[in-house]
Amino acid sequence: MRGRREHAAARPADRPLHPAVAAFRDVVDADPVLRMHAHQMIDQEPTGRAYQERHLESLDEMYLLIDDVLRSAPEFGEQMVSTPLDGVFDWAKATPAGFAFFRDPRVNDALRGVLDAWSEYLSSPASLSVLDDSDSGWKSEAAQQATGMGQYRYDPEDEHWGFTSWNDFFTRRFRDGQRPVASPDDDAVIVSPCEATPYRIATGVQRRDAFWIKGEPYSLDDMLAGDPVAARLEGGTVFQAFLSAVDYHRWHSPVSGTVLRAFHQPGTYYSEADAQGTDAEEPTLSQGYMAHVATRVVIVIEADDPAVGQLAVVFIGMSDVSSCVIGDGVRPGAHMTKGDELGYFQFGGSTVCVVFGPDVVESFALGAIPQAPDEDPSLLHVRSLLATARH
Repeated sequence: MRGRREHAAARPADRPLHPAVAAFRDVVDADPVLRMHAHQMIDQEPTGRAYQERHLESLDEMYLLIDDVLRSAPEFGEQMVSTPLDGVFDWAKATPAGFAFFRDPRVNDALRGVLDAWSEYLSSPASLSVLDDSDSGWKSEAAQQATGMGQYRYDPEDEHWGFTSWNDFFTRRFRDGQRPVASPDDDAVIVSPCEATPYRIATGVQRRDAFWIKGEPYSLDDMLAGDPVAARLEGGTVFQAFLSAVDYHRWHSPVSGTVLRAFHQPGTYYSEADAQGTDAEEPTLSQGYMAHVATRVVIVIEADDPAVGQLAVVFIGMSDVSSCVIGDGVRPGAHMTKGDELGYFQFGGSTVCVVFGPDVVESFALGAIPQAPDEDPSLLHVRSLLATARH
């Protein structure tokens, strides 16, 4: 934040705010309640976190910092604890007023415009400036080790490794032979749809529950945005896992089957679970809550294996991640082979849920079972064994 603040302060005095940021400011200024919450969330102290110093001094400074983010691509850092816009909002969104502000539909409509503008920049060649070998560049030795670039397709002879933009780099693909599909001929074997760290397994999930309380129970009607498959899946099992910003961000089908529905559900971008209190030290600990309120894609599949039946996969954007992109061929009636690509996230950390009906899962793979909080988490590879269906 110090570096961001110094960079924003050095901007030309006569440079106007980016139109998307100006539109966000105008929405807040036009409503007295939003304006009140905006000022209060900067003045208030976060209820569940301890900071060494205040992040924001004023609402005007917040707009300048947002504007600065929109004119740059994310740099590499060995301690990537937050995405750039999330870093700006981190203090404010954890206050009582911030909880209300970031749940307001008008705020999220305006933030969608901000994030769309940033995505446009991140999809342009100008965003490749951070793909260099400096300490903060993504071609540095430390960055290559963090991302495991040797696993991915890229051209080491090209200045920008053959990528056309930051988003192109972020959604890079594995080399052939990486991440083979577990038991491709056995429909009872369900594979992980993402490269992700297991977060939670919940059984006996309810069709409607108080997802906003501490412990974050799953509420299928809310998570699945009213899709009728919720009635079939009531009493079933939810597996949830977290995607790190430096890992692979494409989605793959957990089973062979036919797509029944695939849709994008708009939602919040920076809302987090206030019920978590001091436990919510980072967005990853609000993953259950975010599965119900954040921008997400829901894909419902009728598995070829009748013992699996219908299941839902929910791809959830967290914080800066609002681009949840469904693959071109993923539409109702399309048949997917286990491991086929379903879509991808653009930029940042994200989370995924696989929702099974009751009595479907016989067992989860050992690597798919979340560890205790004091243990180091282990990464579950995409297309590796997630679970085995009961027969």
